[in-house]
Amino acid sequence: MNTERQNTTKVKAIIEALRPTQWIKNLSLYAAALLNGVLLDPEVFRQSTIAFIVFSLLSSSSYLINDSIDAPKDRLHPQKKNRPIARGDISQNLAVNLSFFLLIIGLSLAITLGTGFFAISLFFISLQYTYTFVLKKKAVFDIIGIALFFILRAYAGEIATEYHLPVWIMLTVIFLSLFIASGKRRSELVNTGTKTRSALVGYGKGLLSFYTSIFAVSTLITYALFTFFEEAVSFNGIFHNFLLENFPGAINRKWYMVTLLPVIFGIMRYGQIIFELQEGERPEKVITTDIPLLASVLVWGLMMLTIIYVL
Repeated sequence: MNTERQNTTKVKAIIEALRPTQWIKNLSLYAAALLNGVLLDPEVFRQSTIAFIVFSLLSSSSYLINDSIDAPKDRLHPQKKNRPIARGDISQNLAVNLSFFLLIIGLSLAITLGTGFFAISLFFISLQYTYTFVLKKKAVFDIIGIALFFILRAYAGEIATEYHLPVWIMLTVIFLSLFIASGKRRSELVNTGTKTRSALVGYGKGLLSFYTSIFAVSTLITYALFTFFEEAVSFNGIFHNFLLENFPGAINRKWYMVTLLPVIFGIMRYGQIIFELQEGERPEKVITTDIPLLASVLVWGLMMLTIIYVL
């Protein structure tokens, strides 16, 4: 009975070490299909889903290596000390072996989507390892590294489906990822000081506040330009045809502009989380647990789905 309980505990620890909550970042691989009005196409959805699985496997592979390397410092951190490897529930040897297994499975699956997707997947995991061993220890480069992971995910969705994202959306992704990364570092600096991450020695609170502010503004500007310049795709579904026959004036308007409202609220709320609540250290947790922020994301998503697949 004790052996069975120990095995169950180890399995739970392994799942926790894979950080499945951070797979939410990989949902950006669906962006190209969503914004081109082809998300409901079975083949495109299949390609996006395989791409999501590949990047989730590769991400978890890198997390295992990262947590193995960081275990000594993690034990000094008020939250990270509870990570499975840091607390001793998983040995470093097991973590490394499991990381290698996930890497092989992920890259093997990536090649099924073509050499282009395989190449960007290989670059993604290589950059993850480079970040773990080098970039995260260097101020500024660590923020750029975090942002680059978000950008690669969005671009990988393009390669997997062969549908392109609007240029203003790509710029929005770039600035939004820099905004989140800067806020993450600011919260870390405020909450734990420089003892848990060497790159934090190269920052000051004022500098990170400056980074966070300019990238928040840049995000809003680039997204606003997307809503103004981008024409909504024509889905030509049953609702579209109904509106075309009965309310033609509702078609071909700049409906994307109404999505600015939840985006503005979301940026303001996230700014409040960073500057007032000091909780920007774990973005994946914030976006799934903060009700106002989660509501703004869901409202934005419903608006986009309505505009693209109904109007």
